[in-house]
Formats: sequence, C-alpha cells, structure tokens
Amino acid sequence: MSLFAIFGPPVVTVFLVAFGAVPYGLWVTKKKPSRPARWVVLGVAAAIAAYGAGTDYGLAFTNPLDLCADKMPDGTRWQSPGHYNLTSVNVGSFPLSVECHWTSGYSTEVVWPWASPLLYAGLACSLVCCVLLLRDRYPRGGVTSGRTPPPPPPPRPPTSPR
Repeated sequence: MSLFAIFGPPVVTVFLVAFGAVPYGLWVTKKKPSRPARWVVLGVAAAIAAYGAGTDYGLAFTNPLDLCADKMPDGTRWQSPGHYNLTSVNVGSFPLSVECHWTSGYSTEVVWPWASPLLYAGLACSLVCCVLLLRDRYPRGGVTSGRTPPPPPPPRPPTSPR
C-alpha cells in the first residue's frame, strides 16, 4: 500500500514540501541567490505543489472515478452519504476542476478549495520576480550584446587658418 493511499493528499503534500526544503536550503546557503531568484523558486514550487495536490497527484487524469466514489462489487460506483450512483465525471486541467455528477442531479467538486488560489499565487509570484530579475540584469540600456563600444577617435590636430 502506498503512502498516498494511507494518508491522502495533504500529508503527501507536506512530505514533498519538507523533502524539497533540503535542496532549497542547500542552494540558498551555498550560492546565496538574490531575493527575487529565491522567490521565483518558491513560487514555482508552490504552483507545482498546488497543481499536484489539486489533481490528487495525477489520479484525476488517470482514474477520476476513484476520486468521486467507492466501487461496489457489482461494478457500480456510489457515494455513501446519499447512496446515489455516479453518472459522469468532468475533469479540467487548467483551472483545476474535478466535478462528479450523481443520479440525484447533485454535483460535487473534488479539488481542494485552496489549490487554485495557491496555484495562481505561485505563478504570479514567479512571473513578477522573473520580471524583477530581468530588470536588474539589464538596468537601463535594454538588451546589449555584452561588447564594449569602440573607443572614440583621437582628436584631430588644430589646423592653421589661411
């Protein structure tokens, strides 16, 4: 049995964030990156974690029926509180959405409510910090070839008036 099956997405997300903190900490202490560079990495990591947790680490795409209902021995899927049969599942990859439709006409959303806001916040953070990094890299003159301009020509000797 996998860690995901035992504990579920929140615990797996916490484990993956803790596991990713070690390389991030080593990178920050050894290389000493700028603050925008660190926030780019943190924003991308937050977006990846939110997308992974929101799609239950790919289960929404590989077997979305397992996210909505339990499978009975006769092959039907039902939700225990209402005892209704599952009719269909709609999966959206961006924005995150896994919507389960039941025979009662009721629909449920399976994606964690914090997943989409964290995904968008991480993407916005990394985008803004990338712009800041580019602004700091090319301060005023825009993109240059990196070559220094040639020296000015030497002054001409004065000429005598005739």
